[in-house]
Amino acid sequence: MATIDRQTPTLALAHALAAAGRGLPVFPLSATKLPALRSPHHGEQPPAHCRGECGLPGHGVHDATTDPAAVRALFAAAPRATGYGIACGRAPHRLIGIDLDVDPAYGSDAAGALRQLALQHLFTIPPTVTVLTPSGGRHLWLTGPADATVPNSAGRLAPGIDIRGSGGYLVGPGSVTAHGRYRLAPGTAHLTPAPCPRALLRLLTQPRRPPTTTAARNTGPGTAGATPTPDRRGEGLIQFVLAAHEGQRNTRLFWAACRAYEHGFGDTLADALTAAAVRTGLPEHEARAAIASAARLTSRRGGEETNGAA
Repeated sequence: MATIDRQTPTLALAHALAAAGRGLPVFPLSATKLPALRSPHHGEQPPAHCRGECGLPGHGVHDATTDPAAVRALFAAAPRATGYGIACGRAPHRLIGIDLDVDPAYGSDAAGALRQLALQHLFTIPPTVTVLTPSGGRHLWLTGPADATVPNSAGRLAPGIDIRGSGGYLVGPGSVTAHGRYRLAPGTAHLTPAPCPRALLRLLTQPRRPPTTTAARNTGPGTAGATPTPDRRGEGLIQFVLAAHEGQRNTRLFWAACRAYEHGFGDTLADALTAAAVRTGLPEHEARAAIASAARLTSRRGGEETNGAA
């Protein structure tokens, strides 16, 4: 685990400025991987949907900039920042982040799942910038064309593979979090982000399949207006959460909730997922927050995600 000391914010700013100099829009992050600046609209009722139009900092990924003076101002306003986020989907690179987890609980590592997808859909991942995460995973940096909008997703391609696209962000190399330091993989520091293979880009941008629920399938007499209920996948998701060990609980719950909402029974399964997470030792308020985050993410799957750190 990396040490957070007085020099950490200074080094975070230095790394952020270097990234901005390469055309990557950046903004400060806290040790939790969340934006370091508090929203200027905190506590407003109804909640504001401002993305920086007010001119004040504190809008997360929407603060991201490549202007050195603006970067310095953001970090000056966030003196405890220990890292920086890189906004995806923004010109000139239009970064796409492929976040590969190595959690063996998924049944196979995410890198292996990506290799299987590559074989199945006939593409190869070119040499590109690769960032090693404190958990042992890795982020692959790819670039997308100007006419493609890549949505954020969690486990949509395969368990353990998260995508950071438009409205999402990656934790930049050199950042320090509560779990450790993000660093460039050996041999990739001299590379530039490679173009995303066309076959992979099609997978990332294809429309989401419509939700499948028991109510949607039962269209016979007397079923109109029936309350949607999860099928056997709901039980599988609950068991997936129950099998979580310490350090996996929040991640597994979030992934399971995303799958439930994608298939149309997230609200129905929310209480059961919460109970399962609590049984593993996760506090109830954290469990409900993770499920709410999954609901927001999947509702904006075609647009943006605000809790898209990787």
